[in-house]
Amino acid sequence: MASIQELSKNHDIEKQSNNMEVEQNLDVEIVDYSKRAQWLRAAVLGANDGLLSTSSLMMGIGAIHQDSKSMILTGIAGLVAGACSMAIGEFVSVYSQYDIEISQIKRENAIELVQEKKKKLPSPLQAAGASAFAFAIGAIVPLLGAAFVKDYHVRLGVVVAVVSLALLGFGSLSAYLGKAPLVKSSLRVLIGGWLAMGITFGFTKLVGVTGLYG
Repeated sequence: MASIQELSKNHDIEKQSNNMEVEQNLDVEIVDYSKRAQWLRAAVLGANDGLLSTSSLMMGIGAIHQDSKSMILTGIAGLVAGACSMAIGEFVSVYSQYDIEISQIKRENAIELVQEKKKKLPSPLQAAGASAFAFAIGAIVPLLGAAFVKDYHVRLGVVVAVVSLALLGFGSLSAYLGKAPLVKSSLRVLIGGWLAMGITFGFTKLVGVTGLYG
């Protein structure tokens, strides 16, 4: 009897241990998926920034210059400047968070946890590269839209059309990742994009008409 009870006890202990390992693995997987969702959402927002800022710049220069070369060069300049700005900003932000986390650990006299914590923190260089890449992906959409159209009015229409489709796509994906209403969020992003392009175009046109330009 004692032998049977001991075997049963050992079996229960082993079962509890296996359950704990399964729970730990599930926790790790949940955390990993959560981090992936955060990175993906940040990438979508970065691409949306690249799309909107570059297209607005191109529409602005298109208000006073009708040639495609001016629009495309402006778009390229916006892509490079914006990607660099995003990369530097993200690098500084993540590195600041990195320093704060490490300083907090050291203040708590947990030096042995420093190396382990460093591995879990996001890499500033990776964050900078991801932000720059996401911005460039968004910025290239209006550039491709304007690159092969010679007629001025058609070119403006094509840029607005492709940017609108991309805004709807990015808005839908961002809403899905953020568990927000799909249609409402997508329309909000689309209308915001139209406003940005329209205001930039109109204001630049006004500056050109009043003679403040050139």
